[in-house]
Amino acid sequence: MIQKKDKSILVFRFSALGDIAMTIPVLRSFFNTYPNQKIIFVSRGFVQPLFKEFENLEFVSVDFNNDFKGLKGLFKLFKSLRKNKIKAVADLHNVLRTKILKILFKMVFINVQSIDKGRAERKKLTKKKNKKFKPLTPIHYRYCDVFGRLGFPIDLANHEYPIKPYLPENSEEQKVLAKSGDKTIIGIAPFASFAGKNYPLDLIQNVIAYLQKDHIIYLFGGGENELKQIKIWEKAYDNVTDIASSFNLTEQINIISYADLMISMDSANGHIAANCGVPVLTIWGMTHPFCGFTPFDQGIENSIMVDRNLYPDIPTSVFGNKIPKGYESAFRSVNPKEVIEKALEILKLAKPHHN
Repeated sequence: MIQKKDKSILVFRFSALGDIAMTIPVLRSFFNTYPNQKIIFVSRGFVQPLFKEFENLEFVSVDFNNDFKGLKGLFKLFKSLRKNKIKAVADLHNVLRTKILKILFKMVFINVQSIDKGRAERKKLTKKKNKKFKPLTPIHYRYCDVFGRLGFPIDLANHEYPIKPYLPENSEEQKVLAKSGDKTIIGIAPFASFAGKNYPLDLIQNVIAYLQKDHIIYLFGGGENELKQIKIWEKAYDNVTDIASSFNLTEQINIISYADLMISMDSANGHIAANCGVPVLTIWGMTHPFCGFTPFDQGIENSIMVDRNLYPDIPTSVFGNKIPKGYESAFRSVNPKEVIEKALEILKLAKPHHN
């Protein structure tokens, strides 16, 4: 039970789903080490289902378009958060908003530490000339570093995967899982936020068409056009199921936790699956594992990348938002056969997950 008198650690991370999902293994390791320490996690409301497993975490939803808009909104948020007994602030985002909040908390003598994103190293890794092609510190370790500087060192060796969620027989998640029978379940998340991270649709369709012959394929995505495409694939193939349209984020996490493999772009679903202990095959386009965003506990052997002998400028950016001239078709150099063979190889090595 949380004691009211305990002072909390305040944590900020406001960005995309994938970045926030990457905090989960860090928080698990934190609570395994400091089980009685309360955390107040401040983020956008739609990500709240990620945190349901934590008893000692209070989630605070913020809406920067309405309730906490502009500078006045940030001051209002500061005053609201300060009503809690705060011992320290972990800024896992380090952007203008959190920098302003950091100043406000420092003015009332609260220890605030921010993530070092390694911006200088990122520039060296992503620039065209004199590129320094070497791996950056993974984001999970950068998150740990912030807590360490607050006096709460975390060792990711203390990480433990949670027990798979119990799904009642009459739940919609259980019904869809029951249809898979004894077949292996492969989740595929064919989309990402930027074009430079999207494996061409006709090529991922080849992957889906082949793998669905002997496996059950669950498709994940978000945007309106993505959902339309997923529907097309569901209608076209016998063993393909659209998970994205019918299930909310909580239900999708429940379903993902019973998959045997996730095939993902450099995007959120790969991180969610990794958090569930599911093997993840990540397909990288304009980004690269060296940028530090590899899903948790997944070796480099579970990554497929564009051939840098042909396209030496990769990674062109950390976020996949830059496609240099002549690189428009770079992702097509990744043959669907390579993706299929790697998926089957991972499945062969992995223990059955959904039984």
